Amino acid sequence: MRARDGLRVTALVIVALVALILGWVAMRWWVSTGHVVPEPGWVGLVVMAFLGGGILVAGYQVRQVRDGRSLTPMSPIRAARTLVLGQAAALTGAVLSGWYASNALVILPDADVASQLARLWPLLAHLGVAILLAVAGMVTQSMCRIKPPKREDDDQDRPGGEHR
Repeated sequence: MRARDGLRVTALVIVALVALILGWVAMRWWVSTGHVVPEPGWVGLVVMAFLGGGILVAGYQVRQVRDGRSLTPMSPIRAARTLVLGQAAALTGAVLSGWYASNALVILPDADVASQLARLWPLLAHLGVAILLAVAGMVTQSMCRIKPPKREDDDQDRPGGEHR
């Protein structure tokens, strides 16, 4: 990855898969020792949704300044921090997606039991919001991207030597 390319979706998928595998191994061991899969609290959903929304708002503000549609100036350090925050949110969403998916996979074989099914739904809700957090981070990263300047000789590089 080159620094200017930013965070890629493939990196998020790899992070989520590693978290899924490690989480599944850890949860299988935890359940085999007589414990139950911990049920996530609803506060986690609210916090992830709030963070995702805040990150999108910050990214939108950077995009407005970048495109010259904002009357209020923004410091470059704030824009850079917004970019880093978006990338951190994307990575956090990928890790949490893997974690909640691993917990759901451990419960899934017993989903025909009403008590286990009741434990599965909150995990799936957390999984969905974690995925949305990762998407919000990637969208924010794209809003913070500076478009490369157009070169004058780009039009002359057309096949057949056509000029506009």
